[in-house]
Amino acid sequence: MKTTVLHDKHLALNAKMIEYAGFHMPVSYTGITEEHLAVRTGMGIFDVSHMGEFIIEGKEALPFVNMLVTNIITNDTSKVTYSLMCDEKGFVVDDLLVYVISEEKILLVVNAGNIDKDYAWVEKQAQAFDVTTRNVSEEFGQVAIQGPKVAENIEKMIGISGNDLSFMTYKVVPFGSSHIIFSRTGYTGEDGFEVYGKPELIEQVWNKAIEAGVVPCGLGARDTLRFEANLPLYGHEISETINPVEAGLNFAIKLDKNFIGRDALVQYKLAPTRKVVGLELLERNIPRHGYGVYHGDDLVGVITTGYLLPDVTTPVACALVDIKYADIGTELSVQIRNNKVAARVRNRKFYTKKYNK
Repeated sequence: MKTTVLHDKHLALNAKMIEYAGFHMPVSYTGITEEHLAVRTGMGIFDVSHMGEFIIEGKEALPFVNMLVTNIITNDTSKVTYSLMCDEKGFVVDDLLVYVISEEKILLVVNAGNIDKDYAWVEKQAQAFDVTTRNVSEEFGQVAIQGPKVAENIEKMIGISGNDLSFMTYKVVPFGSSHIIFSRTGYTGEDGFEVYGKPELIEQVWNKAIEAGVVPCGLGARDTLRFEANLPLYGHEISETINPVEAGLNFAIKLDKNFIGRDALVQYKLAPTRKVVGLELLERNIPRHGYGVYHGDDLVGVITTGYLLPDVTTPVACALVDIKYADIGTELSVQIRNNKVAARVRNRKFYTKKYNK
C-alpha cells in the first residue's frame, strides 16, 4: 500500500486510517461531523497528495489537451479549468483539473484511483500529436486548505496571500527551497486553496497550517462536503457507464469544439434516457451508494451517493434514474435492506457554495 509524504503526520494525530485508491489514508481524526463543520464554519486541511499529476509538453500541447477534454482550454496561464475526459461512447474516463503553465506545458490533475488507467489513456491519445507525456504523480504532494476563515489567515499561516486570486485561478510562487502552485480551488463548496509542490514543501505547508489551528480533516468529511456541495465523485455520479450529460455537467461540455466522445454526446442529448437527480427521503433512514430506486415495483434507478448530513434532519441523496421519473416532486422509493423507504425527487442544491468569484 502506498503512503503520502504526510503519512507519519496522520499517525501522530491518531487518525483512523483506511485503504483508499491503493493509499493508506486518513478517513477521520476526531470525527466526520466535527471535521465537516470545521470546514463549513472555520478552517480545515486535507491531505490530497494521493491525487495524480500528468505533464503534457510540446508544440501541440494545447490542441492535444483540447482534443482530450470536454471543456475549452485557453492559453490563460492563470486559469484552472474543470473538465472531463470521455471515451468514444461519451462515457467518463475521469474528471480533472487543467492548469496551463504555458502553451507548451500543461498540468493535468486526475483522481487517485484512476492514475494508471488515465495515464494509459492519455499516452494512447497523445500518439497522434507532437507532445510528450509524463506521469509526475510521485513528484508532487498536495494539500487543500478550505473554509470561510482561510482567506483572512492564509498569509499569516504560510506567507502567501490569496487576495489576488479569484475562484479557479492560480499562481506559481516561491516557497522554501523551490516553488509551489497556489490555487484558489477546492472540493468542498467553500472558499479556500489547494497547494501543489515537492513533497517536502507540502509537509512544511501542513505543519504551518496545523500550528495555526487549522483542523485536520479526512476522506470522510471530504466526501460529505463535496456531496453537500453537489460535486461529482468518479465511480458515483460519473463513471465509465455514466456520461457527463446524465450527470448534469453540461457547463463543462463544449459541443462547439471537437473532442473525444463529442459525437456520442451530441446524439445522446437529442434523446436522453437517464438523469442524476436529487432525492429526499420522507422518513429517517440513510440511502447508500448502490441501493435501488423504485417507482412502485419497478426498479428505475440507483443511489449514487446518500447521507444524513451534519446539521440536517432529512436524509438526501443523488440517484441516477430513468428520465421519465426525473421531474422534481416525483414520488419514488429506495430499497433499504428489507424495506422500501418513501422518497421524493428534489433539486441537487443541498448547499449554497461560497466561492470567491
